Amino acid sequence: MKQNIPNFFGGKQAGDIRPFGGYIMKPSWKNYRLREMHAENTTSHDGKDMGITADAVWYSCAIDRKKMKELIRRSDGPALRFFGLWLGLLAASAIAAFFSWGSWWALPAFFVYGVLYAAADHRHHELSHGTAFRTRWLNEALFHLCAFMTLREGFYYRWSHTRHHTHTLLVGRDPEIAAPRPPKVLMQFLDFFFIHDGFVQLGRLLRNASGDLTEDGKHFVPDGQRHRVILASRIYLGMILAVILGCAATHSILPAMFVILPRFYGGFFSQLFNLTQHAGLNEDVLDHRLNTRTIIMNPVFSFLYANMNYHIEHHMFPMVPFYRLPELHELIKADCPPPYAGVWAAWAELLPALIRQRQEPSYFIQRQPPAQREPVGLREALA
Repeated sequence: MKQNIPNFFGGKQAGDIRPFGGYIMKPSWKNYRLREMHAENTTSHDGKDMGITADAVWYSCAIDRKKMKELIRRSDGPALRFFGLWLGLLAASAIAAFFSWGSWWALPAFFVYGVLYAAADHRHHELSHGTAFRTRWLNEALFHLCAFMTLREGFYYRWSHTRHHTHTLLVGRDPEIAAPRPPKVLMQFLDFFFIHDGFVQLGRLLRNASGDLTEDGKHFVPDGQRHRVILASRIYLGMILAVILGCAATHSILPAMFVILPRFYGGFFSQLFNLTQHAGLNEDVLDHRLNTRTIIMNPVFSFLYANMNYHIEHHMFPMVPFYRLPELHELIKADCPPPYAGVWAAWAELLPALIRQRQEPSYFIQRQPPAQREPVGLREALA
């Protein structure tokens, strides 16, 4: 049965829009500024974006209830092995980098250290869901460590990311749309070294530390939680200042090469992976198969990315821990578009789309899931 996907833009329905090559043309693009879901708060050109309500039902693949309850069961063992290996490799590369400082061997040593350090970006993301460990304090301690390493203050990020999962690529509701149309391709490429987003994060820390949250933050951080964001932002800035003072005291950039700067010089793979999640895909649809990618990666890339290459699975069932996502993929792959055969296959599709959207921002990549059926909400899947 073909699922009727609501049309929130007026004009033609999605099934009536005429294809152009591998892309689909929509009537217009939208205002990406966060706003409340009330018509009186919209501008004259974004009122048609407000057709999706907070309780809208997302498409969800059918899974046996007992199997789903098994998948969402948390365990410390797999997460301890995963994070233990990562922290061990990080420490080993740090030792190698320290003792090679001043020689050419420092280049490969710091490259490895930087890549592993920047991988905290994916680890803090998974930890923000609270699903990695059964023991809560382990999850929270590593979450805030990784959040600082990637310069994304944890309390703010957790609320932002909750909104991202609730309203994935719903324009005006999702604060984490990485490639709004028309995309700013230069900024995307600067973030291969965290240059644009890094300074955005630093600016956000300064703003939140002042006691006045960013405008986006005022949309999704509850009043009762804002003091945590403010205090944590001040602690982050204090730690950054301590690193700067350490550099001044030692007359060397070496302290910053181990803390803060690795997120910049080691950020290539983080951006390579992150942009594959949603960029170039459809917006304002209640189906993660249409706005999210799953990619089959080699074991090294999957380790760095913390299995977030199974991104359809992660968005559809965010309560499943990252180490169970490959198993979940096998269970639902027949009901999803074919996964991409590697990160380069995904980039071969998304890069031309981003370039094209600069001139034609209403185009998007149309994913083709198997024959549609009526959507099953997550509550029904777990009932």
